[in-house]
Amino acid sequence: MTAHPTLGEVVRPGDEDYERLRRTFAHIGSPAYVVRCEDAARVARAIAFAREEGLPLSVRGGGHSGAGFGTNDGGLVIDLSPIDRVEVVGGPGHLVRIGAGARWGEVARTLAPHGLAVSSGDTSTVGVGGLMLGGGIGWLVRKHGLALDHLVAAEVVTADGRVVRADEKEHADLFWALRGGGGNFGVVTTFEVSARPQAEVTFARVAYPADTGAAAVLKGWRDVMREAGDDLTTIVHVLPAFGDGAPAMIMITACHAGDDPAAVAPLMKLGEVLSEEIATVPYAQVLEEPSELPPAWRPLVRNRFVPCFADELADAVAAAVGTIPMMLFELRALGGAMNRVPAGATAFAHRDSEIMLSTVVLGAPEDHEPLLGDFEALWRMLGPHTAGAYGNFLTRITPDDLAATYPAETYERLAAVKRVYDPGNLFRLNANVRP
Repeated sequence: MTAHPTLGEVVRPGDEDYERLRRTFAHIGSPAYVVRCEDAARVARAIAFAREEGLPLSVRGGGHSGAGFGTNDGGLVIDLSPIDRVEVVGGPGHLVRIGAGARWGEVARTLAPHGLAVSSGDTSTVGVGGLMLGGGIGWLVRKHGLALDHLVAAEVVTADGRVVRADEKEHADLFWALRGGGGNFGVVTTFEVSARPQAEVTFARVAYPADTGAAAVLKGWRDVMREAGDDLTTIVHVLPAFGDGAPAMIMITACHAGDDPAAVAPLMKLGEVLSEEIATVPYAQVLEEPSELPPAWRPLVRNRFVPCFADELADAVAAAVGTIPMMLFELRALGGAMNRVPAGATAFAHRDSEIMLSTVVLGAPEDHEPLLGDFEALWRMLGPHTAGAYGNFLTRITPDDLAATYPAETYERLAAVKRVYDPGNLFRLNANVRP
């Protein structure tokens, strides 16, 4: 680390930790400064320096931004990872105070002895801050809603260096915007959330062939989920063939919020089963560590919400398997608690969705270039079935993606909040809302 007269100890090019800290999960930057912040006061100093020097400013929690917003070239990175305390406060609302740099695996492990959980993402190393501010769709989304639906209050450092508390009474406009508007309005250093009683879950996987009968499996999965209770959340991966040893397959992964193997049994009867597994485990155990990417890989990810998963869309997905090399589909069942939050109650605008449909093209950027025409054609075909996008799962945020993430009414309200808290658009390395 290097001593700086304004920032204190920072990491700069040439320092021992620079190579590690310039990298995020899938991106490598060349920032001029990485400031590892232990508290809101240090965050405020870093913000002031970036503003005064006109530097691009990135804010990094876990570093899993698919679009690479956790690093930059020539700017300043605020690294929140030292602010990682998870404190169980308790009380009637099961209050938990979580540092923005904590990882969801640590949150789950800390809450497990108390029989509590917070609906989060799927993996253990994803940071709390970015996922919480953008939504938080994971294994308990139907039972307990989005991660942001647990939020009670937030400590925020604004563009002018103020440290404010945002909740339903104080800075209520900011509190609304934080729940879905991402990092547009300031740097959240601490979240106060209301956890839910949740101990063990039934976790299951079943695989079906995708070269025959894929559409029938997808429709069967949809029908099971339409009859299922809120306790059951599922994700479907439709995988192409990977070489000679890995045939195209449909993998359904299920998490039932309780010890009840019978709840996942209907998912095991949708066709010719290639493999299956069922186990009752602590919730913390289902948050697995993501596999490390090959060095040059930058997955190309796009998603859209689907209000109604119609037969025509299931047929289209099944027909598209293998048509774009190294591309897989992901379908997440939504509904339940997520959809019972009133429209407009938060800046997450997509409360009427039945599923979220994503495509993931594996490989390096140069591998993607020849495929982009077919990729765009595929999404033009899927477009009539979709409405809205999830900013946390986008790797290239186009104007169309931004408009899908924030519908016009939501965007206008977010822009009004932006004008109050960040009129100069200092926080612009994100799914950006202009003031």
